[in-house]
Amino acid sequence: MGDIWKPWIKNGRQQRLFDKAAAIAEEARMHKKDADHTASFSPKTLAAIKRQEYPALALPTGYGGEAVSLYELILMQEKIAEGDGSVALSIGWHMGVMMELSEEQLWKKEQFDRLAKEVVQDQKVVNRAATEPATGSPTRGGVPETTAVRDGDAYILNGRKSFTSLAELLDYYIVSAYVEDLDQVGWFLIDRHQPGVTVEKTWDTLGMRGTGSDDLVLTDVELSVEDLVETAVKGKSKPKGWLLHIPACYLGIAVAARNDAIEFARNFQPNSLDTPISEVSH
Repeated sequence: MGDIWKPWIKNGRQQRLFDKAAAIAEEARMHKKDADHTASFSPKTLAAIKRQEYPALALPTGYGGEAVSLYELILMQEKIAEGDGSVALSIGWHMGVMMELSEEQLWKKEQFDRLAKEVVQDQKVVNRAATEPATGSPTRGGVPETTAVRDGDAYILNGRKSFTSLAELLDYYIVSAYVEDLDQVGWFLIDRHQPGVTVEKTWDTLGMRGTGSDDLVLTDVELSVEDLVETAVKGKSKPKGWLLHIPACYLGIAVAARNDAIEFARNFQPNSLDTPISEVSH
């Protein structure tokens, strides 16, 4: 079938990064049927992602990352999606968050340093949790029903987030909430082991089942003021190039479909023919 990716790999660095993605894709391919059946993200695939130190690649080199470019990110994400589109979409959210926080400097330095250190040293995985049943997509501008109420030096969070990809396996959630004392939307960094944090198994869709995008439920979750890492900025937001990790999934899935079609045509031989159907004139 030839190497469809070869023309897009321009140098040794890109080949090395691509090889990491290829190893993840191979592992994901082995578990995608089970992941689809259980509507959950495979822990074995996540372990492979961490072995390749993939979660840290988008961080700046000063933190121990590789400062991957958008081109390199898309190249890797396409390859992972060839193995399993659900895996690529899920880890793509983490990669996008790391790229966004690194480039736009949305957090205080000490807050970002803390998270970046854990991502590099322990390959921690994070995702934003923004979508809610009542508000729909956060891109529509709805105010979250999840609330953060100030209580001295703490905030108490209550609410529910839907479509939280990798929900059960994330190390941290970056959760949007209406912050009552500030009268604006803020984002909180929440450890998965924080008391009051639970994941409710609600993900039962027709497609992309392996993302494990279950509901995140917050019940009287007590956080420090320092866990408020970001507040919404009014005005027109900058284009977010890292969101191209989504169409990268489409391309990787298309390559996988192409490969399957070629493989079938080369190997399927009905009893009415003396050759596989790939050799039949059309």
